[in-house]
Amino acid sequence: MYKLGSATGNGAPPISLQAVWTADNGKLPPWKGDFHNDLNTQLSYWPSYSSNHLVQESGFISWLEKNKPEFEKYTRQYFGVSGLNVPGVATLTGQPMGGWIQYSFGPTVSAWLAHHFYLHWRYSMDREFLEKEAYPWIKEVAQYLEELSVTDSKGLRKLPLSSSPEIYNNSREAWFTEMTNFDLGLVRWTFDKAAELAAEMGKAEESQHWKTILSQWPVFDIDPESGFTYVRGKPYNESHRHFSHLIAFHPLGLVDMSHGEADQKIISSTIATLDRIGPDWWCGYSYSWLGNIKARAFDGKGAAEALKIFSEDFCLRNSFHVNGDQSGTGKSKFTYRPFTLEGNFAFASGIQEMLIQSHTGVVRIFPAIPDEWKDAAFTTLRTEGAFLVSANMEKGEITLIDILSEKGGELKILNPFRNNDFNCSAPYTLNDNILAVHTQPGQKIRMKK
Repeated sequence: MYKLGSATGNGAPPISLQAVWTADNGKLPPWKGDFHNDLNTQLSYWPSYSSNHLVQESGFISWLEKNKPEFEKYTRQYFGVSGLNVPGVATLTGQPMGGWIQYSFGPTVSAWLAHHFYLHWRYSMDREFLEKEAYPWIKEVAQYLEELSVTDSKGLRKLPLSSSPEIYNNSREAWFTEMTNFDLGLVRWTFDKAAELAAEMGKAEESQHWKTILSQWPVFDIDPESGFTYVRGKPYNESHRHFSHLIAFHPLGLVDMSHGEADQKIISSTIATLDRIGPDWWCGYSYSWLGNIKARAFDGKGAAEALKIFSEDFCLRNSFHVNGDQSGTGKSKFTYRPFTLEGNFAFASGIQEMLIQSHTGVVRIFPAIPDEWKDAAFTTLRTEGAFLVSANMEKGEITLIDILSEKGGELKILNPFRNNDFNCSAPYTLNDNILAVHTQPGQKIRMKK
């Protein structure tokens, strides 16, 4: 988190691969030191939200907004449609730099970046931001995807070409004519959230339009044994550093443990496949992302193990992430040491996912911590809905929760107290083990065992 503060704010540009720590020795730094939007910038801002450091993320949003005309120009020139996409590998002023074409010119880059606009809205509940920035960005991405799509033999929409970072690397085989789960996850998320935000703003006709377009895309390809595939006919069957085939689960939450048994089976089989095939060709950020994934699946022990491996084996003594395994213990066949930042920031996000989650609209306190963590606490973490939460756990039991409602609205929290033995400073209802409190802006709430 100190690194996040050092690399952001005060008008600083977004976090590039090395940010303020770029040292080129008279040469280009690793991967040109650019803005890499096929994972690197996205993961770098994950810890901004729950940590209550939205100001650190706002510079990224501002950069995207500032360069929007350049992105729109790129979209018209390269894709031949209106709306909005963003180069996967970009300069400071938003121009495409090129690189592996499936990812530097990927068709869903702007959709993954749209996720940050959505998260900023949900964690801040800033109505002006929703109306002037979040919905306009997501709406333009939806317009672009609607125009770019074509119809397949079954009458469903699809992208003309699709890929899944970075399976098959920079080869012709990395393009697929069917939709990958990566692209499909981002497309379905875009239309789902465009409909949600349009409805939030009272734009019923626009919301219905986006719902209609959403219904015209296929469902995810799921192997009954191994879970999420890359694309139909290509299951995850070899170790690979990118887990983007399961983006619909994390971070997008389209498939989630809260949705019931069918989704739970998909999630458990997908994670079991990652564990079974193993980390031969993982990078450091793979372990960080895995920590987030396992926390989202409520596996505290697995999350802690993945994050521990990252911090011990893929970081130098100065704590910077260097991509390859530095331990000599076989955590990866990548043993090189190019320095990038996204692994460090995804690590911080993984810790936060272990402590608090709110992506379903229900706040969960200590949802994914190992059984042996009997004493734990956090102070002023932020949730969706703009609630600030502090909590204490002693001898394995939660004893105190303090909540500040910044913007008011309904707070829903999974009951963290055993036997319903607690006091709450505000009136509440309890249904299906979910506490609901109607809050006013600025209201403070204390729940105590």
